Amino acid sequence: MDYVKQRRTIRKYQKRDIEPNLLNTLLDTSARASTMGNLQLYSVIVTRDPDMKAKLAPAHFNQPMVTQAPVLLTFCADFRRTSIWCEHRKAEPGYDNFLSFLNASIDTLLYAQTFCTLAEEQGLGICYLGTTIYRPDLLIDILHLPRLVMPVATVSVGWPDEHPEQPDRLPREAFVHEETYHDYTAEDIDRLYALKESLPENRHFVEINHKETLAQIFTDIRYTRADNEAMSATCLATLKRQGFLE
Repeated sequence: MDYVKQRRTIRKYQKRDIEPNLLNTLLDTSARASTMGNLQLYSVIVTRDPDMKAKLAPAHFNQPMVTQAPVLLTFCADFRRTSIWCEHRKAEPGYDNFLSFLNASIDTLLYAQTFCTLAEEQGLGICYLGTTIYRPDLLIDILHLPRLVMPVATVSVGWPDEHPEQPDRLPREAFVHEETYHDYTAEDIDRLYALKESLPENRHFVEINHKETLAQIFTDIRYTRADNEAMSATCLATLKRQGFLE
C-alpha cells in the first residue's frame, strides 16, 4: 500500500530497455484482473519499434514520452476475438452494440490498471495518455485494428529518469458517499477544493493564464466545450466504424 501512496506519473525515462521476460510476466500476471464472464475482452498492442512510435506520436499530440519510452502499450476493447470464437463454435455473437463496447472497455481498463500497478511495483514508471480517445481513428489505421476493436488507453512504460513532485489529490470526503449519493453545496465545494486552489503552483497557473479561478483553466483552456464536442463526434464516428454503434 505504501508504494501506491508514493506513486507518481513518470514522463522521462532512462535509455534502458525493458527485458522481454519482465514485460511478458507483467502482461501475463495482469490477466488475473477481474473480467466480465471470464471473457478477457481486451487486447494490447506492444510498440517497441522507434518508427512505429514516431507514427503513433501525432495521434498523441506528439507528447515526448511516446517516442522516448522504451515501450508503448495500446490497450484495446476487443470483442472481435470473442465473436470469432463464437462463430467457430456454432454460437451466434450479439456484441456489435454499445453495451458490449462498455463491457469491453471496463475489462480493458481493469487489465491496464492492474498492469500499471504491477509495473510500478517492479520499479518501472508509467504514464497514462488520455489522448487515446481523442483520435482513435488515427490509432486504428496505424495499428490495423479490425472491426469490434477500439483503443481506449495508452501507457508509456520505462525505467524512471525523474522523480517529480506528487500532484495534489482531493480528500476522501470529496468522492466517497455513504449509502447514497450526497450532492455538493457551495460550502462543500469551498471546503473540498480549498487545498487544491491554494497551492502556489495552481495559483501561479491561474495568474499566468490571466484567469480568475482554477476551474477556468479547465473549462477555458484544457478541456473546452468546443474540443469536447469535436472529439466526441470523432469518437462516436469511430465507434460506428468499428461496429459498436449503428
